[in-house]
Amino acid sequence: MDDSSLSWDDGALVTIDQRGLPHEVRELRLDTVDAVIDAIRVLAIRGAPAIGIAGAFGVVIATAAHTVDGVVDEARVHDDADRIAAARPTAVNLAWAVQRVRAKIAHGADAVLAETLDMLAEDGRVNRAAATHAADLVQELCPDRPLRVLTHCNTGRLATSAFGTAIGTLRVLFERGALEDVLVDETRPLLQGARLTTWELAEAGIPHRLTIDAAAAWAMATGQVDCALVGADRVTVNGDVANKIGTYSLALAARHHGIPFIVVAPESTRDPNMATGRDIVVEERAAAEVIGFGGVATAPEGTAVFNPAFDVTPGALVTAVVSELGVVHRCAATTGSGSTRTLVPGDHRPAGAGPDAASGNSLPGKAIADLARGLYQRGWMPGTAGNISVRTGETAVITGSGLSKGELTEHDMVIVRVADSTPVAGSSRKPSAETTIHTAAYRATAAQAVVHIHPPYATALATRAGGSDEVTALRIADYELIKGLGGSDPAVIDIPVFPNWPDVPRIGADIERYLTDHPAAPPILFITGHGITAWGDNLSQARDRAECLEALCELVARTGRRQAVGSRDETLEIGLT
Repeated sequence: MDDSSLSWDDGALVTIDQRGLPHEVRELRLDTVDAVIDAIRVLAIRGAPAIGIAGAFGVVIATAAHTVDGVVDEARVHDDADRIAAARPTAVNLAWAVQRVRAKIAHGADAVLAETLDMLAEDGRVNRAAATHAADLVQELCPDRPLRVLTHCNTGRLATSAFGTAIGTLRVLFERGALEDVLVDETRPLLQGARLTTWELAEAGIPHRLTIDAAAAWAMATGQVDCALVGADRVTVNGDVANKIGTYSLALAARHHGIPFIVVAPESTRDPNMATGRDIVVEERAAAEVIGFGGVATAPEGTAVFNPAFDVTPGALVTAVVSELGVVHRCAATTGSGSTRTLVPGDHRPAGAGPDAASGNSLPGKAIADLARGLYQRGWMPGTAGNISVRTGETAVITGSGLSKGELTEHDMVIVRVADSTPVAGSSRKPSAETTIHTAAYRATAAQAVVHIHPPYATALATRAGGSDEVTALRIADYELIKGLGGSDPAVIDIPVFPNWPDVPRIGADIERYLTDHPAAPPILFITGHGITAWGDNLSQARDRAECLEALCELVARTGRRQAVGSRDETLEIGLT
């Protein structure tokens, strides 16, 4: 079932109250900021992706509540957003989602809602992609047999918004006929496994058995588990994983018994600003959750309690972390038969994944390096010229500075922050000189990949068409190839041409300002005498647009047609023969 567990209805967030499951499926309708915060705190809404999206809807409610006669009281909305983001400290998705919609507050509640609904739609797609990658990895590590999989807590559509992460992986494996049985940890102290995961698995028709948390290691020892699949609330740069309490002990047992331990989580769960798990704030919850259950006391009155909601599993114990980008962290892994092997870079990786030399993490470096070498061979990235990047949430992976694109490997990548273009701590190389051009496109558009190259015809045309101190626009019309450039009009396209300032960040600032002011601008641009930049939803689309623009520029040059070029306010004719 892919129906979202979160929806928006006439000014209110509507969801399932998870406290009533499995015996009562009751609707929860939240139309105030305090109601959203309370639902998150009391676990009526839970699961890292789900509370992130719920938090974003809370900002929608706050923006509407603090808007009078069309004027938004931004300070009050941001105060509410701060309260929402602090509702639960361990899961990074909540702060991530609130931060993402903050940028829309000044534009009003409708703009915040549109961004939140986009996030909601993305969640289902992201979860299915991550689950598919994880299922591929599980079947590689445990081939040629129906699988017995152990899972912990709840990671399905209740914890996300649709499909799920680790449970999504179980769905994919079940659809493939590769799943024999799921062993479900009850998950103390609130029994999310017993109450929620069993409910979702039964709903999906997936065979399963419920067990107490303390039996998981014995199940591994007695050959009842081929693989462990869990989710995550936060993944640090070095691969440490915060998840529901009990995850760490499962990872230890899995390592001892030679069983793959795989974490499935969206990119929004990875925290590029946190180096290791030592920095994670682990939430501790009320003693009442431990000393009794269902209103019945189970311990002597006054008993002291240690009740952490999460633990942190060292990355060294995690076989792999898998997101919508594929395998993004890996270490020593097991085949599930008791023998251990090492997953080396490139051993199992969907298109777009590769290791980062600074951290040892697997990121989109291999796909970037492969594309760069191909463009180098065509003469479009001569020597060290040109650069390629892929966005990874709040960061981007980009080619390093001063490196021959013909010899580029996945180890030659740098992780930078999209917000300010600065390298993430630990990167051993300098990022490409044009990093600010890439991050400008990421901040101003929905781009997920950027390609900057120097093909001959487009570079020559940009040199002729560009101005020395202002942004001009080149209009090309009446070519069939225009359709391939992603513009709004398939018959004519106006491509901005930016001055080639010696100060590259100034070029980036020009680009960000232009794209922000012209939201309908095509996903391509010229830089005078400095090649072209194209972007898209993925590397393939960005590359295709760059190739299409070069082919179009070659047609313009070879046919000798006159095209229009000028400033935004004035268009002039130039000859291009």
